[in-house]
Amino acid sequence: MPRPRKWRRVCTMPTCNEFGPENGCRQGVMPMTIDEYETIRLIDLEGYTQEKCADQMEVARTTAQATYASARRKIAQCIVEGLTLSIGGGEYRLCEHRQYCHGLNRCAGKCHAQEIKIRRNGPMKIAVTYENGKVFQHFGKTEQFKVYAIEDGKIASSVVLSSNGKGHGELAGMLRSWEVTALICGGIGQGAKDALAKAGIDVYGGTQGDTDPLVQAFLAGTLDYNANVMCNHHSHADGSSCADHHHDHC
Repeated sequence: MPRPRKWRRVCTMPTCNEFGPENGCRQGVMPMTIDEYETIRLIDLEGYTQEKCADQMEVARTTAQATYASARRKIAQCIVEGLTLSIGGGEYRLCEHRQYCHGLNRCAGKCHAQEIKIRRNGPMKIAVTYENGKVFQHFGKTEQFKVYAIEDGKIASSVVLSSNGKGHGELAGMLRSWEVTALICGGIGQGAKDALAKAGIDVYGGTQGDTDPLVQAFLAGTLDYNANVMCNHHSHADGSSCADHHHDHC
């Protein structure tokens, strides 16, 4: 049996997911995971020791050391080679700001709510996996998206668009071409999350119900979503679910 994943606790999501050169010398993209970013934040910004960082992220010290070393190497490579740093994905879970968390009052639950508030006040487009007025529960199999144009914190217009039969590997690019910056969905796999993060699209998964009220809740900063949702809603012929496989249907 495969070893269970060890999710790294993350207290603060990045406020900006992409950094790169401005003089037109962009040479490529260097992906950095959210947990790698967290080690940089804790050790280089907050001044944590590697041991304290490991304790905060609930991982072994050797894991924290390796993750931090990887992150530093990627930053150096971006600076030297002119690469664009793209932050997203990884094996992490957002902190529930429990009482013994060292990052209390700056944890993801609060910071992400602030991020929603900041972004909803500007013009943006929100896409929702869509079927008959409700959230379709399988991102990679959705046939339609309802796309909402937001202005001044309110829904200015909405339109239902077809996915044109595209699979999960192509959907991130399609949503980006529609200038979508946030996705509300049900089940979604890690591969799709990573692709969306690289496209600069925030994911609010684990939702269900009518799409219009969910978007209104998003704009009000009260959307009930699960940042750690993984696709496990459908079964395979052998009786297993998505969670038992390494591929990414949702």
